[in-house]
Amino acid sequence: MIPPSVLTPELLLRAYAMGVFPMAESRDDPRIHWVDPRKRGVIPLDNFHISRSLKRRIADRNYTIRTNSDFAATVAACADRPETWINAEIFALYLALHHQGFAHSLEVWADGSLIGGVYGVTIGRAFFGESMFSRRTDASKIALAHLVGLLNTAGFTLFDTQFLTPHLASLGAIEISRAAYHRRLEDALQGQASFPTIP
Repeated sequence: MIPPSVLTPELLLRAYAMGVFPMAESRDDPRIHWVDPRKRGVIPLDNFHISRSLKRRIADRNYTIRTNSDFAATVAACADRPETWINAEIFALYLALHHQGFAHSLEVWADGSLIGGVYGVTIGRAFFGESMFSRRTDASKIALAHLVGLLNTAGFTLFDTQFLTPHLASLGAIEISRAAYHRRLEDALQGQASFPTIP
């Protein structure tokens, strides 16, 4: 457990580089814990699965993709659920990392409203996905599909999803051992990639 006053954006970046990440038990619990799963979820960037129905939704283009246009609103939307691990301290830390250029959001907009998105942290060629949300059918899947495309184009080699969920597995995510994850992480930290900007 980490006392909130001890955790800084710099310490958080060092933790990610070591393969661990922070979580709170709930939004009202000020305590923060380091998490280092025995099994790690990742999305192979060359094996993202897009169903026929998702292809149709993507092709409709009745939405706009932006990056970092409203990072705070994206994190707030991810936390806007009955149970969340994003407490006030974690929220503030990711905002600080965003202002330092290490945390990013990809957002799905329609009719002037934020309807879906995902945010995460970047170090080297690694993208550490933190959370996503959807306010319309498949909006989070659309966000992930565009994010995978951007990460591939920008030269990222690791898309860490932390845990494997049925939702992520349906999109091609897999589970690997802690040792295999650390090997992929070490390789990703050797290079450099820049998260693309889409206004």
